Amino acid sequence: MIITTTPSLDGKRITAYLGVVAGEAIVGANLFRDLFAGITDIVGGRSGAYEKELRQAREIALEELRAAASQLGANAIVGVDLDYEVLGEKNGMLMVSASGTAVRVE
Repeated sequence: MIITTTPSLDGKRITAYLGVVAGEAIVGANLFRDLFAGITDIVGGRSGAYEKELRQAREIALEELRAAASQLGANAIVGVDLDYEVLGEKNGMLMVSASGTAVRVE
């Protein structure tokens, strides 16, 4: 399945718009605190462990997006937007959401 942030696909014609699809992943911030407690890989203000968790959450959201589009019979998703939000009491959770338009292309 083709997933793109652009509204169209070069060289492909959209034959059907099947609807808006979304996927979310929510990760507890306690996980991040636990990671920071034992982190030894912070270099230049960056944490490889923290980045790995964010990457994993993004992949989960995109996989949910892909599954939702597949259920509609889509073979591509256009106009994808990724958002990162802090949620919950005392900002205790991180949500990664992905949304876009499921389409059929030829």
